[in-house]
Amino acid sequence: MKSVTFLFLLLSVSLQAQHKTHVTEFITHGPYEVQQPVTLDTVDVNGNKPALPAGFFKELTFYINHTRYTKAKMTVEGVGKHEVFLDGKKVFNSFSLEPVHHEVRIRYALPDGDADTVKIHVETNHEISCTVSPRRSYGYHDVVDGLRVNKTLISPDGKYAIVGYRNVQHGGRTNSYSEIVELATGKTLRKREYHSVEWMPRTPAYFYEDKEGSSRVLRRVDVRTGERSDLAYDLPDGRIAISPAEDYLIISKDEKAPFESREIFRLLEPDDRMRGFRFRTNLLRYDLATHQCQPITFGHHNADLQDISQDGRKLLISIPRSRLNQRPTTVYDFLVLDARTLAVDTVLTRAEFIASAKFSPDRQQLLFVGPPESFDGIGRDKDAGPYSNLYDMQLFLYDLATRKVVPLTRDFDPSVDQVEWSASDGQIYFTAKNRDCTHLYTLNPRTLSIRQIPSREDVIREFSLAGNAPALVYYGVSAMNPVRAYSVDLKKRKTTCLADCAQWLLEDVKLGGCFDFQFLSSRGDSISGRYYLPPHFDASKKYPLIVNYYGGATPVARNFESNYPQVYYASLGYVVYVVNPRGAIGYGQKHSSRHVNTAGQGVAEDIIEGVKAFCQEHSFIDAQRIGCIGASYGGFMTQYLQTVTDIFACAVSHAGISNHAHYWGSGYWGYSYSEVSMAGKYPWNAPELYAGQSPLFRADKIHTPLLLTHGTADTNVPVAESIQLFTALKILDRDVELVQVRDEEHWITDYEKRIQWSNTIMAWFEKYLKGDSTWWDALYPGRHL
Repeated sequence: MKSVTFLFLLLSVSLQAQHKTHVTEFITHGPYEVQQPVTLDTVDVNGNKPALPAGFFKELTFYINHTRYTKAKMTVEGVGKHEVFLDGKKVFNSFSLEPVHHEVRIRYALPDGDADTVKIHVETNHEISCTVSPRRSYGYHDVVDGLRVNKTLISPDGKYAIVGYRNVQHGGRTNSYSEIVELATGKTLRKREYHSVEWMPRTPAYFYEDKEGSSRVLRRVDVRTGERSDLAYDLPDGRIAISPAEDYLIISKDEKAPFESREIFRLLEPDDRMRGFRFRTNLLRYDLATHQCQPITFGHHNADLQDISQDGRKLLISIPRSRLNQRPTTVYDFLVLDARTLAVDTVLTRAEFIASAKFSPDRQQLLFVGPPESFDGIGRDKDAGPYSNLYDMQLFLYDLATRKVVPLTRDFDPSVDQVEWSASDGQIYFTAKNRDCTHLYTLNPRTLSIRQIPSREDVIREFSLAGNAPALVYYGVSAMNPVRAYSVDLKKRKTTCLADCAQWLLEDVKLGGCFDFQFLSSRGDSISGRYYLPPHFDASKKYPLIVNYYGGATPVARNFESNYPQVYYASLGYVVYVVNPRGAIGYGQKHSSRHVNTAGQGVAEDIIEGVKAFCQEHSFIDAQRIGCIGASYGGFMTQYLQTVTDIFACAVSHAGISNHAHYWGSGYWGYSYSEVSMAGKYPWNAPELYAGQSPLFRADKIHTPLLLTHGTADTNVPVAESIQLFTALKILDRDVELVQVRDEEHWITDYEKRIQWSNTIMAWFEKYLKGDSTWWDALYPGRHL
C-alpha cells in the first residue's frame, strides 16, 4: 500500500455546482486477481453482466470530509470499466453526501488503466475536502455504532470484576457479552455471551441463567478454576435475589389479573392503561440445599423486595398502596420479614414519598432514600419554599429500636442516586447528581460527615461495592470522552482503568473543546452551563449557535453521548450552548424547588438571559443564527420559549407538552409527574398554570419556524401533544413541520429510524441556521396535495 499524488488538467460538465474538487491523492491497493466465474448464463437475474472481466484489478481509496449536506457528481477518467463504492456501498456518478466523513473506493480493471492515468474530480454545491488521512470529525454513526461498557460488578473479595459490553455494528446488529477480569493483573480470565452474569454474594464465583429444555436453571462458575455446577433448577419465572448467606433465593414473581374482556373492558384507575398494571408481585423462597420453592407473601398488593440483611435472616419489603385523592398518590408500607419463620414486623404504615430502603450491615437501622418531604419534611431546607422538588433525593437514617429518624443530607446540595452500605468498613457509599455531574461519595453514619471520592469521570453511571473488601468498580463518561470503566482500591486510594472505550470509538476522530459558562441571572441566581466548539474552531469567524436545555427537574448532564449529542452538533460547524436553568436538582433544595408550580416561568427567563449573556461574551456567535432544541419537558420549553421571545431563528421540540391539562390526564405519568411540577394544583383550581402556561393557548404568539418530532407510540407524552400545536400553527399560517416516527415511544431507539430522525433535526437547523434547505428538501420533498 502506498500514497500516490496526481495532478489533473481536465474539462467536464458541471452539475450547477459551486465547488469542483480535484482529487490529488489516493491510497492504492492491489493488484488483485479476478477469476472469470463459470458462465451459466450471459446475465444474472437482474440483467447484469459480470462486473469486472477476468484478470487483475486495483483499488484507489480516499476520504471526503465536510460539515454540510451536499449533492455530488464524481467523474473518473483514465480507466476503463470501474466501480465506485461510497462507505462500502456501490454508487453511480451522482449521489448525496450526508455530513461528516465518507470513504470512497474506486475499483478498476488492469490493464485498462493504472494509477498514473486516473483523473478524478468531484463537483458539489458545498465545499468538501478530499484526503488520504482517516482523521475526521465526530459523526452520527460514532454516536450509534460501536462497543461500549454498560455494566461493572465487583466480586465480594474485591479481586475480580465483571465488565459488560454492548456492541452495535454498523447497520444496527447488536450483541452483548461479559468479561471476567482479574483486577490485580488486568487479565481477562474468560468471556461469556450471557450478559446477565452476576456475582455470588459471598464466594468468588459467578452465576448466570440458562435453559435446560423448558427448565430455567442457574449455573454457578468458580472464578478461579472455571468449574461449573448447577445452583438451582426448575425455577419459576421472576426476578432473582440471592441471600448474602448463599442459602436461598428470593424470587419476585408476577401474576396477572384478568380483564373483563379483551375487547371491551373498564379501567380501574388511570394507571390501568399501563402495560403491567394488573400484574401483582409476590415473593417466593427457593432453598438452595433442598431445591424446594414456596411462596412467602400472598395478596393483591405488590410485595417489593427492598433488601436482604447481611446475615440473610431478614427481608425488607415495601407494599405500595394507591390513594388518588391526595399528594402523593402512592404511599408505602415497609415490613421486616423473618426469612425462615415469616414473622412480620411493621416498620412504617402509609409512608409518604419514600423511594427505597436498605438494611444497615448489623440490621439495627434502615437507610431510606426519598425527597425532602419524606418523614413529615424532616429533610427539608426551610428556605426552599412550601414545596420541595420530589426528584431531589435525600438520605434518612431510621433506628429500628427507637423509631428515630435522622436526615443525613439536608444541607448537602447534590441529589442522591445509587446507595450501598458497606459491610467491610461500615461506611455508606453513594452517587449523587452534583450540578451537571454525578459524583461518588462516602458518608460516615456515626459522624454524619460526607466526603467525595475522587473519580476520573464527570458522570458515574453505576458503581459496585465489594462486600468483604475495601474496593469498588464503576463506569462513567465525561463531557469530552465516551464510557470508561475503573477499579478503585479504597484503602490505597488507587484507581485503575479497566476499559477505555475512547481507544476504539474515537480512533482517528478530531474533537473540538468543551468549556464552562455561568452567568448571574436578573433574579440573582448563578446559572451554570457549558459550551462546545467545532473541531477546527476559528475565533475570527461567526458561527451559528444551537441552544440545548431540559428545564425540568433534572440537569442536562455532562454525557459525551446522548439522544441530543452536543459533540456531534459541534462537529457540523455549530457552537452548542447547554444551559441548566433554575429548578434542576443537584444544586440544592432552594434551587430545585423553583421547578414546582412555575410551568416554565422563570426557567424561560434563565434560558433567554443565558443566551444573551453568552452571545455578549463571545464575539464568534452570529446572533441572527440561533436555534434551540429540547425534548419532553424540554420540548415544552422549546414551544413555550417561542411565545415569549424572538431571539431564535428556528426551534426543535421532540415529544413536547403543548397542553398541560391534556398531558395531565392522558400521559401515562401525567398526573403523577404533576405531583412534582404542579404540587397541589389541578386543571380546575389552577387554570393560570394548566392553560395560561400551555403553548397551545399561546400559539398565536409563536412566529419562529418550529419543527415538532414525536414517536407515534409515545405513552409518556402522547403524540397528540404535538398534533394539537401543529394544527394550531397551521391554522395560524405559521412555519411549522410535524415529523412522526411510527411505532417509536418517548425515545427514538430503532437504529434506522433514529438516524433519519437525527438527520431531520440537523436538516432543519441547516435550513434556517445555514440558509440551505437542500438536506431538508431531500428528506421531505414538496408534495402537490
